[in-house]
Amino acid sequence: MTDLKRDILSEAHESKYSIHPGSTKMYQDLKRNYWWPNMKREIADWVSKCLTCQKVKAEHQRPGGLLQPLEIPEWKWEHITMDFIVGFPRTRANHDAIWVIVDRLTKSAHFLPISEKYTLERLVKMYMNEVVSKHGVPISIVSDRDARFTSRFWQAFQECFGTRLNLSTAYHPQTDGQSERTIQTIEDMLRACSLDFKGSWDDHLPLVEFSYNNSYHASIGMAPFEALYGRKCRSPLCWDEVGEKKILGPELVQHTKQSIEKIRKRLVAAQDRQKKYADLKRNEKAFDVGENVLLKVSPWKGVIRFGKRSKLNPRYIGPFEILRKVGSVSYQLALPPDLQHIHDVFHVSMLKVYKTDNRHVLNYEPVNIQPDLTYEEQPVEIVDSKIQELRNKRVKLVKVIWRNQAVEEATWELEEEMRKNYPELFDTNRDSEDGIP
Repeated sequence: MTDLKRDILSEAHESKYSIHPGSTKMYQDLKRNYWWPNMKREIADWVSKCLTCQKVKAEHQRPGGLLQPLEIPEWKWEHITMDFIVGFPRTRANHDAIWVIVDRLTKSAHFLPISEKYTLERLVKMYMNEVVSKHGVPISIVSDRDARFTSRFWQAFQECFGTRLNLSTAYHPQTDGQSERTIQTIEDMLRACSLDFKGSWDDHLPLVEFSYNNSYHASIGMAPFEALYGRKCRSPLCWDEVGEKKILGPELVQHTKQSIEKIRKRLVAAQDRQKKYADLKRNEKAFDVGENVLLKVSPWKGVIRFGKRSKLNPRYIGPFEILRKVGSVSYQLALPPDLQHIHDVFHVSMLKVYKTDNRHVLNYEPVNIQPDLTYEEQPVEIVDSKIQELRNKRVKLVKVIWRNQAVEEATWELEEEMRKNYPELFDTNRDSEDGIP
């Protein structure tokens, strides 16, 4: 492409008089005064490689990533999901949240009123009393990336029990669809209780749990209570007759196995039906390891995760390199140091192809990310020094500015260690009597 073409395209696309139009609009404006071979294709290629357009313009396409249903459980309460509902009014019992625990096979659930200030040790005790003591130790737990579930204590506790933790990818709550759908039902039922009945919401929660577990569930074709215990629950609408035939002995075992097989078949049919309808609104998207992609940063409104958020912030940031593929529809990205607090595995629907161009200027330095997602900070300059007086000795310290860190984030380090690891920072010709440059 000649310099004249570049000047024309740049003026028509990036100047203050044009402000990044689309390829069709840009072509219609230019063809009145200019023409050259393959003009329309070069304009489309120029617009598609514009870094500003890639970051700020929304995609008007179906989201990527086909639905990936979870595996159907083999038995009751072996595979569960859990999540927290927060933001409730504080009650007299100091409750302001609900811990939702759902069995993925029978859809039976426990709704536990809690406080957001509960320690993890107290939550573990509730988990032992409500889940382990009643249903045994589960094989796996599906949950989002709540700080309680990602803590070392919770992970170590479940590891000791032999329970596998399946955490959702970052900012993709659809991974735990069972809990999210149950939460919608709980909130609707509690809203109805607040309108029809008096008292605090935690007073109604046991009846909400009873009503939920005793209501017909479309995916299993029966109520969760019936799926769990093999018979319908006694309620004012369903009393057992005095002379009703009871199932005893081997017949009960056979009846339970038949019920589980029936539930699993219904769940498979429900998953196939949901996948069929969900995939109509999605398209299959895949990336290669080592490819650069842009990351969508506005999946949730009002959530601050990627710096200051406002109406005019870019829709995408990056580009970032793909380190590896995780599962069928998730990828691990090499994030820069200022995003190291972000979970680095993202769903494919949050990624977009980055089209490179030699006119792009990236605003951060590349960092050598190791396979375990660690990187070595490099010191830039020593700006100060001091001697710390301890009880039995004097320790020499130097203040170090690190690469990719602001000046106010400089740290005090041992001079001995810094001289050993980074001797180039010290001018041996100008050492003072204290050994400080």
